[in-house]
Amino acid sequence: MFKKPLFIILCAGIAFAGLSFVEDYHEGASIEEQGKILNIGDPAPEISFQDPEGNIRSLSDLRGKVVLIDFWASWCRPCRMENPNVVKVYDKYKDANFKQADGFEVFSVSLDRNKADWTRAIQQDNLKWENHVSDLKFWQSEAARTYNVNGIPATFLVDAKGIIIAKNLRGRTLESTLDKLTE
Repeated sequence: MFKKPLFIILCAGIAFAGLSFVEDYHEGASIEEQGKILNIGDPAPEISFQDPEGNIRSLSDLRGKVVLIDFWASWCRPCRMENPNVVKVYDKYKDANFKQADGFEVFSVSLDRNKADWTRAIQQDNLKWENHVSDLKFWQSEAARTYNVNGIPATFLVDAKGIIIAKNLRGRTLESTLDKLTE
């Protein structure tokens, strides 16, 4: 007798919680920002945040290089599973000769909330490159909003001129794409 009303209340509660998450995720973003998708051929928007030591690191500082922008977080299991592949690619291409670029860099953008968790994951996963940034705002990160990232891991490959040349490359596909750009 009480099971059906309880079930309806439970479903309504779950639906409300889901809507609250969606509203929270998009809070402060305009309708235009929410719908903007960055495409191959678009300029990569600037990202400029603090690194774990408090220094400002900007994507534009890497202009002239091929850059993998890697959105991830310490709490994201698929991200952590992909990190060894990113390390392997970094090791292979950091000193490679590129046809139209002066090297390769990874620009890691964390969607963490907790600095200690973020820095611990960098150490644990041996993410040895220097460009780690975060505003520690979780899904409300300005970079995630600008790049319309709604799931991680998410990657954008940017050429020397700052143009997006590929998206969501992982593992062997990332390697084969970088192979085509080297001499």
